[in-house]
Amino acid sequence: MNLTPRWVTFFSGSGWEAEHWSKVGDPKASDRFITDWAREKGWAVLTNDLDFPQILAHTLEAGPGVILLRGEPLTPETRGSELVRVLSKCSEELSRGASFPWIGVSFFEFVCCLCASSY
Repeated sequence: MNLTPRWVTFFSGSGWEAEHWSKVGDPKASDRFITDWAREKGWAVLTNDLDFPQILAHTLEAGPGVILLRGEPLTPETRGSELVRVLSKCSEELSRGASFPWIGVSFFEFVCCLCASSY
């Protein structure tokens, strides 16, 4: 659980459906298991863990979308508004499993990386 569960409340309040892994799965689950679960459910993974995009790159699976949040602090209070703005611009790409980077939001780095395209 590398990001605070407060992201769920923030996303819900912004009109996005969200769950924190600690509420839906085993906290000891492997990153690969979480990746498979998200793909099966059609969800994207918001993380600061570099293992998730690596899993997609190595397996060549068509998803899930991975939103890699980098820099500090990684809280919805400081990053949430900008993240929601970006997500609203790339929601179609997220749902299709497209692959693209997006770097450089104010003072932090945000990379929206969907590494194994489904088309």
